[in-house]
Amino acid sequence: MKLFFAVLVLLATPVLADEPILRPSARLLFKQPEMLQPGHCVAYKEGGSGWIATEPVYFLRGRVIAAEVRTRHLGKCPVVPGKNIEQYSRAEFNRQALAYPCVSPDVPERDEQIGMVRLRVEDWETPHERKAANAGRLYRGMFIEQTLKKNLEIELEADLLSVCEA
Repeated sequence: MKLFFAVLVLLATPVLADEPILRPSARLLFKQPEMLQPGHCVAYKEGGSGWIATEPVYFLRGRVIAAEVRTRHLGKCPVVPGKNIEQYSRAEFNRQALAYPCVSPDVPERDEQIGMVRLRVEDWETPHERKAANAGRLYRGMFIEQTLKKNLEIELEADLLSVCEA
């Protein structure tokens, strides 16, 4: 009988090892699916990490169109030799943001399940100062490389969003 269970464990192990890992965004879709139902208002927020401004000061609000868990291959993150992310130009930062989620150069590539939310943009506030060029996805009326406008559809990982305040 012990041999039977040992064989079952050995047979099941490769299957489990090939299963993509659930990222926090995918777990959120399973734990709180009601938050990400079509039509609900969600917000993506940036800024507010200083001593004085502790609340996020830049935002993008919209309505959920769809939410799903999908498997994504995480490739290597783009690296700019000799620079850390605070020194990136806007173009270098955008390349990094578009590749995210990704893995560092010393970690093997892998597949993971991520929770993605497609939303229709309704309102936004973005920074315009030059120092904000590599601080976030929102900058000078844009979301990464897309000019923001009403009804623009974008996708974000679920764990980057919050429910709109009443």
